[in-house]
Amino acid sequence: MASNVNKLREALNAGNVTLATRVFSTWPIMVESVGVTGFYDYFEFSAEYAPFDQYDLENLCIAAELHGLGSIIKTDYANRAYVAQKAICSGFQGILWTDHKTAADVEATISTVMSDSFQDKGMFGIPTRRLVGNIQGMSQMDFVQRCRDTVKLFMIEKKDAADNIEEICSVDGVDMIQFGPSDFSMNSGFNFRDHMDEVREVEKKCIEAALRHGVRPRAELMAADPDLIKKYLDLGVRDFCLGGELWSSAAKWAADGKASRAILDEAFK
Repeated sequence: MASNVNKLREALNAGNVTLATRVFSTWPIMVESVGVTGFYDYFEFSAEYAPFDQYDLENLCIAAELHGLGSIIKTDYANRAYVAQKAICSGFQGILWTDHKTAADVEATISTVMSDSFQDKGMFGIPTRRLVGNIQGMSQMDFVQRCRDTVKLFMIEKKDAADNIEEICSVDGVDMIQFGPSDFSMNSGFNFRDHMDEVREVEKKCIEAALRHGVRPRAELMAADPDLIKKYLDLGVRDFCLGGELWSSAAKWAADGKASRAILDEAFK
C-alpha cells in the first residue's frame, strides 16, 4: 500500500521551503540515490520526456517512500488525465501538468484527479491499485481526501498562460506554478537567448501573480547558483527544483572526460 503521508502536501501546509530534483530514468536506484543524500524533499519524474510503463511508476514511488521522499510526475499534455490518474494510483503525491493556456483548461484538468464523489464531483473513481492497498485497504472517504491532498502544479509556458496568469491562479485547487522560459520563448516566436530580459520580466510577473493568490511559485535551476537562488528568494519563491539526472550526468562525464583526455593526450603525444 502506498504511504499515507503526502510529504509535499505536509511541507506546503507547514510553509516550509522545498527542494527537489528531476529524474528521467525508471531505474529505482536513481530515486534512492536522491533519497540517500538527505537534502531533497521530493523528486520529479519527468515523464513528459522519458519512456516508462505503469510498473515503473509503482517502483519509483516505492523507492521514494523507502527514503522518505515525496514524489511528483510531469505529464505530457495529450494523455494527461490517464497518466495522472495512473500515477496517483501508483503512489505519486503530486502532478505537474504542462502546456495549459486558460483557467478553463486548468479547471477541467484538475477535475480529472478529483474524486467522483458527491462532494467533489470529479472524474476519478476509487481504484483497486497500490494507492488503496487492496480492495478494502482504504475507505471511500479516505480516497476522496487523498485526491484533495494530491499537489497540483502547472507549468506556465505559453504566452496565453502568462497572459491569463491571474485567472489561472484563481482556480480552486491550483497549489503551485512554474514558469517555463524555453517553451514560452518558442511559443512567442523567438529564441530565449535573444530575449532573456523580456522573458525574465514575464516570469517575475507570473511569480508575483501567484503569490497574490496564495499559489506557490516553483523555480527550476540547472545547477546550484547562490546568486540566482537569492534572486528568487527575494521575489518570494520558496520552492526549488535543482538540476536533474541528465544534466548532472552530462556535466560529470564532460568534466571527467576532458581531464582524462588531457592527461592521455599529454602522455602519448
